[in-house]
Amino acid sequence: MGRGVPELVLELNGRTWTLDPSRSYTLGRDPQGDMTIDDARVSWRHATISWNGRGWSIEDHGSTNGTYVQGRRVQQTEIAAGTSVRLGNATDGPRLDLTAAAVAGAPAPQARQAPAQQPQGAAAWPAAPAQQHAPAHQAPQQPAWQQAPQQQPPVPHQQNRGGAPGAGAPGGGAGTPPVYGDRSPTTFHQLDLGRVMRIGRALENELVVSDLQVSRLHAEFRATPDGRFEIRDLGSHNGTYVNGQPLSKSGSALIGPNDIVGVGHSTFRLVGDRLEEFVDTGEVSFSARHLTVTVDGGKDILKDVSFGVPEKSLIAVIGPSGSGKSTLLKALTGYRPANQGDVLYDNRNLYKQFAELRQRIGLVPQDDILHKELTVTRALRYAAKLRFPADTTEAERTARIHEVLAELKLDIHRDKKITSLSGGQRKRVSVALELLTKPSLIFLDEPTSGLDPGMDRDVMQLLRGLADDGRTVLVVTHSVAELAICDKLLVMAPGGSVAYFGPPEEALNFFGYTSWADVFSAFENYRDYDWAGRWRGSQHYQMYAADIDAVAVQPVHMPPPQQIRPPKPSGWAAQLWTLMRRYISVIASDKGFLLLMVLLPAVLGVVSVVIPAEFGLAEPDPPSRFNGKAGTIMLILAVGMCFAAAANSVRELIKERVIYERERATGLSRSAYLLSKVIVLGVITALQGVIICGIGFSTRQLPEEGLFMPPAAEICVSIIVLGFVSMMFGLMISALVKTAEKTMPLLVMFAIVQVVFTGVLFQVYGSPGLEQFAWLMPSRWAVAAAGTTLDLAHLMPPWDPKNPTDLDPLWEHTAGQWGINITVMLVMSAVLFVAVSRMLRRHEPEVMRK
Repeated sequence: MGRGVPELVLELNGRTWTLDPSRSYTLGRDPQGDMTIDDARVSWRHATISWNGRGWSIEDHGSTNGTYVQGRRVQQTEIAAGTSVRLGNATDGPRLDLTAAAVAGAPAPQARQAPAQQPQGAAAWPAAPAQQHAPAHQAPQQPAWQQAPQQQPPVPHQQNRGGAPGAGAPGGGAGTPPVYGDRSPTTFHQLDLGRVMRIGRALENELVVSDLQVSRLHAEFRATPDGRFEIRDLGSHNGTYVNGQPLSKSGSALIGPNDIVGVGHSTFRLVGDRLEEFVDTGEVSFSARHLTVTVDGGKDILKDVSFGVPEKSLIAVIGPSGSGKSTLLKALTGYRPANQGDVLYDNRNLYKQFAELRQRIGLVPQDDILHKELTVTRALRYAAKLRFPADTTEAERTARIHEVLAELKLDIHRDKKITSLSGGQRKRVSVALELLTKPSLIFLDEPTSGLDPGMDRDVMQLLRGLADDGRTVLVVTHSVAELAICDKLLVMAPGGSVAYFGPPEEALNFFGYTSWADVFSAFENYRDYDWAGRWRGSQHYQMYAADIDAVAVQPVHMPPPQQIRPPKPSGWAAQLWTLMRRYISVIASDKGFLLLMVLLPAVLGVVSVVIPAEFGLAEPDPPSRFNGKAGTIMLILAVGMCFAAAANSVRELIKERVIYERERATGLSRSAYLLSKVIVLGVITALQGVIICGIGFSTRQLPEEGLFMPPAAEICVSIIVLGFVSMMFGLMISALVKTAEKTMPLLVMFAIVQVVFTGVLFQVYGSPGLEQFAWLMPSRWAVAAAGTTLDLAHLMPPWDPKNPTDLDPLWEHTAGQWGINITVMLVMSAVLFVAVSRMLRRHEPEVMRK
């Protein structure tokens, strides 16, 4: 120690440090820090102790749960021997004992002997009641869960107990609302009443935000004549938000000291004449409070679920089938908001601010959110184009993709097709897609499903690394082999209630079993047992969940749908172009599908050639002047086109359901997505129509003149338009079904119905009810359009020989009737487009369906 510097000794968890004034000491959960504190209430890099030239001081580094000196939360203050310092909680957080060097060897204060004051994970953690933690060789006569929980003395309400993030009411109370808990601002910006302060990614902005989710010119702050300030959106891609609600494109709003402005990962608050900026770097807390989900009939499938997790944690959720894990995941992500309760993202209500906070949450569903026909790099490139603003340069997107691939050790696989990767590698690519936008919170649904034990371990170690790098990761899993690497474990009981929440290494002892197979068997055999009641009566509940549960249950009052939904992204045409290019790449990568799209119409065209007849009159003699086979040829061509076009599209939406749901939540335009399918499939259908007609007409003698075009062109247009309508019917089937297996029966049924109602097999017109029903069939109008060109009304024998002038009105040999037939099919296509767009809402997050 230098002259004049008081010698200070710090004691923590039985270890002592004689502090050196020439250096600083970091405290937190980081194993690389100077003083590692394994307690969930302590942040990764919580605080620093150093000599400031006048005395020793402790500085909090924006921790979630705070640093307390003499019971008062501080940001930076001087300390000395005898000062009481606690981390994470003013009452029972880990305690730093500060003494003078002369008494360094004195025994620790008596307060450290109290069990409630032991930091989580310390070696001297108190033993739980014997009824709940009996060793395997001393198991009680009956399972621990059958015994009544030992009554514990009431524990006073304490803020942020057991790592619970923030105990304030949702959305903050009176006064200035919380921004990232009680953390200090990242930086400050002085507002000038005389000029505009622009925000964006470009360097020419007064306030530069280095975030790829921010447009180059994103928004601006400006002073109003009455001395107040307003925020104006400049047509940004991902939107500008005030208190979690999006501004309209190029819209503005007045802001005050109680308002929070969100731009990308940055949040701004007006304090006097300056802006405080908070950058979301991943150090966010997350909690669920009293989540209850009720389905039709009043049945609760999720019951009063509460838990809280600190920043940079890995949480596993396990439970038997029917325990509500998938329902919980949808409630936590906001995809299907709970009927009661709150989900808090750093003290901000996720449900009420979903439009903004959705950008900071990553979700990896059980099914891969990837087009497996593409290479890894190309799949990520298209995802980046859709999620980042249109003004993002190719170099910026490429740099971010390479950064993510390097982080996940996918560099060597970047040029491989996703189909060639192993299950674990494909899951890494799905995670890479989510990491492009740097989410602070990542949810994964069954990421190890179907993987062997080695890949299971690799994926879980990947998630551990993501948490250690500064993210909160929650994984729903059936695998229990790698639970030990998680920070917390949430066990769901049958019926959707919590059976346990706490450290994974203590879970089996809590249940009184030695294996998870025994626990799950107990769940199955005793489904009516009050697992949630046993949990709430346990010591673990008092340590890890009591504070979260103490907050009163809140009914969910959702804001208007227009506030929940994200703003329509600018660059709709850019989205459409990107989606079309991606779809073409997917089709071009599937050689088998390309071959089938060519062979199917070719084979159907050849089948029509087998019928030996021409489109003209059979013979000049009146007794045999009719050509009945002309109608049969048109029937085969029309039905063949119906089948080929519908087959192209009948699986396109259902096979991408998971991809669409995730992309829709990140801002994908529904109309751009559907129109990209319609345009690409429409071009393919037109080519197939040309192939069918080209082969079908190649050996036929057509009439010399058409109504206003060559007969071959008129008939080909009729067949192509029929194919377009059939393609739209295929998309409707694809949007309607819940599984791809159901598409083929509906496709066959659609084709058969078209055969019956063409008007060629039997008389359709003049039959009340039947004629009107046939109007709903595209094949009826397509054969009628071809019939006007060929004059089928006079070419085919009359249905009633005694009344040969009674002709099908849709086959009238006039250009006007041909136009009516084509127009009806186009109107059908437009109606089907609207219907499919409405049905696509069933594939979207429920919060966006209103």
